[in-house]
Formats: sequence, C-alpha cells, structure tokens
Amino acid sequence: MLSEPAVRIRGLVKRYGPKAAVDGLDLDVAPGSVTAVLGPNGAGKTTTIETCEGYRRADAGTVRVLGLDPVADAARLRPRIGVMLQSGGVYSGARADEMLRHMASLHARPLDVDALIERLGLGSCGRTTYRRLSGGQQQRLALAMAVVGRPELVFLDEPTAGLDPQARRATWELVRELRADGVTTVLTTHFMDEAEELADHIAIIDAGRVVAQGSAEELCRGGAENTLRFTGRPGLDVGSLLKALPDGSAAAELTPGEYRITGDVDPQLLATVTSWCAQHGVLPHGISVERHTLEDVFLELTGKELRG
Repeated sequence: MLSEPAVRIRGLVKRYGPKAAVDGLDLDVAPGSVTAVLGPNGAGKTTTIETCEGYRRADAGTVRVLGLDPVADAARLRPRIGVMLQSGGVYSGARADEMLRHMASLHARPLDVDALIERLGLGSCGRTTYRRLSGGQQQRLALAMAVVGRPELVFLDEPTAGLDPQARRATWELVRELRADGVTTVLTTHFMDEAEELADHIAIIDAGRVVAQGSAEELCRGGAENTLRFTGRPGLDVGSLLKALPDGSAAAELTPGEYRITGDVDPQLLATVTSWCAQHGVLPHGISVERHTLEDVFLELTGKELRG
C-alpha cells in the first residue's frame, strides 16, 4: 500500500469557455478505501473524475493518481487503474463476452472472465452486441471491464444507475470485495444509501469545490443538530427544562404541547428529559429521536432547487 494518498488533487481548475466546471477543488483519497463523490448535476463530479483518469487536462492545479500525472504518465498509469465511464467506452458492434475477453487479454493477471460474467448476470447476453443490450446490461458490462484487469485503483462513474435491485446489490458486493482485496475505489453516485453503505469517505461537491467531506457518520453529526421531540400539556416551563439539559442543547415549544430539543441526543439526554418530566408531573407522549440523514445534509449544503 502507498504511504501517500492514492489520489491527490490540489487546486484543480477546469473551464469550458467562461464557465468553471471545477474551481479550485482539493481532495485526497486514502489507499484501499472507498471514496464516494456526491454532488448535484453540474457540480463538477464527472469532470473531476475524468481529469483523474487522464481524459481531460487540468487548466490549473495538480492531480496525482498513484503518485503519477494522469496525462504525462498515462502509459505507466493505465495498466494500474480501471475505469467505468458514465457512458460509452465499448465498441457498439462488439458482443458483450467478446469485449470483456478482449479487455482481459490486455492484462497480465486478469480475473476469471466466466466467473465475472456469472457474477454480474451477463451470461444470457454474452453473444448480444453492445448496442442491443439494455441500459442495465451495458452498465454491468462496463463495470466488468473496469475490474477484470485487477486494478490497484478503480474509478466508477454512477456504477448502479439504471440497475434493478438484484444487480445493484451484486455491484455493492463487488465493491466491498475490491476493498477487502486492497483496491482503492472512487465512485460517483446520486444514491445516498449507496454512499452510506459503501464509502469510507464521502466528498460532497458543489459549484466545482468540495463543500464537505468525512465519513457518513461524521457528515450527519456535523450537519444540523439531532432532534428529540415529544408532546405534553401546553405551557411547560421550557426554561426549567433547558437548565436540566447538557450545555449546547436547545429546547422550544413549537406549537402548544409540541416540544423539540436539539443537541447531542444520546441515552443520557433522553434519560434527563424523562426524569425532568417525571419530577414535574408530565407524561410525555410520542417521544421520538430524529437523526439527520446524509440526504438531509446534502440538501442543506447544495440547496433544494432543481439543477439543469
């Protein structure tokens, strides 16, 4: 394993005319980890990944993949990485098994092609040309082509888009196995549950910059406060309740008889609230703990408006 990041991006800028698709982006990817890159449409995710793959040249900043420049050192880097593009990358008239076996033949120690075909449910369409495959079958073939060469690092751009639940789960298991084998994975996705399930590290990109990063737990804890709600008789002494709570907590009566407490909601805080209620002759109803999800944090950081 490398002592330095598997991917290191510093001050990356990529422009298309006057528009900066990526605008000073910094990101490190730890060796052997799964890193998910999230962002709304047009945030710069795919441009960033394609620059790491060597398909685009940076206008400013530095990108190093396995310690190499993706453009200047392309010949040395390509045998060591796997790439799954968002679309394309396959001859439209080639048969699925033909294309996968060709890709395997380019590598010194490829995976067992027949086992991979079986694993990803491609056996029934092996003799079908790429252009006649369904969208989901094309996705699975592209994934197989990305991993068949046993890469040290694999880039997966929307790997489960258009897949049915069974194929999606099979893809997840394959990503987990790659990590167990020490392979570094960088994936983009619009599925928050996918990022939570698979990623050791999540980077949220908006307007060409990383606006937040960390594990799913860290991001959810670092977003809006966790919340405890309960109902009771209207007009409780919220000030008295607040004095009983740990520092950093807040309490409010939202509507008559509906109370909300925010802060570090843990078993001790819940016990404090119920104890305070008992001391004041209050029978709380409908106590619930609401923890912010990754989707909540994503929307808070990137906004709720639709993107083109």
